[in-house]
Amino acid sequence: MAPVKADPAKAPETPQNEGAERAMERKAQSRAGSYDISIYDAWCKQCGLCVAFCPKAVLTSDTFGNPEATFPEKCIGCMLCVLHCPDFAIDVTEKEENGEKPEV
Repeated sequence: MAPVKADPAKAPETPQNEGAERAMERKAQSRAGSYDISIYDAWCKQCGLCVAFCPKAVLTSDTFGNPEATFPEKCIGCMLCVLHCPDFAIDVTEKEENGEKPEV
């Protein structure tokens, strides 16, 4: 009889991995809402990659396909939208503690 391989996605929680996902989720929630999202419409070609890759559905497309930050309070600053934008048309910056953008 052939050995059965364990599915890593169904790995039982052990002291090493216990709660790792929960800890990551708590960290993401604590950062949520501390980012400003800027979309440069002149550079955007409405490809939808930023909307598709946003893990928290912060970005949506309007009727013309233009991305907009519909739920900026959900942003966790993962930068997937920025990394996948072929036109560098989106920018995510961290707010300062008082809720304002840092001066550059």
